[in-house]
Amino acid sequence: MKRVRKCVFPVAGMGSRFLPATKASPKEMMPVVDKPLIQYAVEEAVAAGIIDMIFITGRNKRSIEDHFDKAYEVEAELLARGKLELLELVQGIIPKHINCIYIRQPEALGLGHAVLCAEPVVNDEPFAVILADDLIDGEPPALRQMAQVYGKHECSVLGVEEVPRENTRQYGMVQTDGEEPGAVRAIVEKPSPEDAPSNLAVVGRYILSPRIFHHLATVQAGAGGEIQLTDGIAALMLEEKVLAYRFKGVRYDCGSKLGYLQAMVAYGKKHPEVGAEFTAYLKSI
Repeated sequence: MKRVRKCVFPVAGMGSRFLPATKASPKEMMPVVDKPLIQYAVEEAVAAGIIDMIFITGRNKRSIEDHFDKAYEVEAELLARGKLELLELVQGIIPKHINCIYIRQPEALGLGHAVLCAEPVVNDEPFAVILADDLIDGEPPALRQMAQVYGKHECSVLGVEEVPRENTRQYGMVQTDGEEPGAVRAIVEKPSPEDAPSNLAVVGRYILSPRIFHHLATVQAGAGGEIQLTDGIAALMLEEKVLAYRFKGVRYDCGSKLGYLQAMVAYGKKHPEVGAEFTAYLKSI
């Protein structure tokens, strides 16, 4: 069995819902307490045994590369001032055995196209995809749970959760055979509530067979010329088994202002440095 060793992070999007904050800074670098969203995503991938982190980037995303690079000036300053705990924190952002690979997406042609950009690096291996907007607080981490499912079934796995019917236009929606994890019988991109096959939504976590690249390269582009990952998965299902897995954990939609604020509160309350004081403050108001 091939292990899942590579993870794709599509980070080329504009982040228009958080303008003007994201005018000059990537949405993936927005902090939840003291770590940016992309760091939480990478830590989740590391916990799942991923070695190669593949970032599909665009313009104005250089700070993501800088974040995971060595910062000689910062480290030298912290060492000179004797701030050894902070130095260790900065040096430990990413383990030394992890490889970071950056690929530029020349045009914003959809999530499917972003994933397709990773093909030269992924080659003929199963791989994961994490959307950093979806911050998932799970124990064990959500992608690790999914990697265990992949190890047992050796097929593509989609992370799903139940959402209110009125929100189906925001997600790819699936219908399964009712098992747990369930074989996906249908997948529809952002259907109206009356057309949704169920209330199970795909939410930013995938483990995919390399065969998906063939379908992403041949699938018909939709509105705006975008290549939808959902359409590629629908085509893949005709050839291979695809499972939907309800991960154990709480998801925060940090692509929305409300979800981002909810994550800030939840992670702030359990932060080892300020959690107790922050919780007391919340109770006081």
